[in-house]
Amino acid sequence: MTQRMHRRWVAVVPVKSPSLGKSRLAGPRAGDRRALALAFALDTLDAIRATPGIAEAVVVTSDDEVAHLAQQRECRVLPDVGGLNPSLIAAAGRFTGMVVAVCADLPALRPDDLADALAQVRDGESAYVADHLGSGTTTYAAPAGGFEPSFGPDSARVHESAGAVALAGDLTTLRRDVDTAGDLEELAALGLLGRHTTGVWADRRGAGDAETAGPFRDPPSR
Repeated sequence: MTQRMHRRWVAVVPVKSPSLGKSRLAGPRAGDRRALALAFALDTLDAIRATPGIAEAVVVTSDDEVAHLAQQRECRVLPDVGGLNPSLIAAAGRFTGMVVAVCADLPALRPDDLADALAQVRDGESAYVADHLGSGTTTYAAPAGGFEPSFGPDSARVHESAGAVALAGDLTTLRRDVDTAGDLEELAALGLLGRHTTGVWADRRGAGDAETAGPFRDPPSR
């Protein structure tokens, strides 16, 4: 375990343009969704940069604003080559050693949870962290030469079927991705949101009109 804790990792973070991201946060207006998506990504990046063992953070994006903010955080920026998994594989192919892909919608992420997860990964193996629902994946780790993520529907099962190891433990903030307004409100109520998302949340909650200041709501079921 000690040797694994001293490994150096490259973290790859795919960030969709905030204007396109988080469409399931249907309650907020378009401007709110963009601000939230960008805040989620910044909180995720800040936590990754503060994680022991992360030697380099790489942001994969086609968005100029995201690229600028990532570079301010001393992250390397690589282009989206078309599709989430192909872009991650292309980015990982530029490196040797161990690579971890971390989703950019983890506004509660704490460095100790990511460090605990990485310490579990054995040399030469691929591994993943399932989301809090158990069906999705927030994090995928593997050697650069065998880096084959399968983010998408039912990705936890797909990763397991491909031989990746499910990482154990609470890893609470690494599992709590935000897809819906309910996810966001739960994290806010628990006081777990990072500072960027907290700022957007506070600005919106402090706005004057009821539509803007009210809580986020999920759309009705269809």
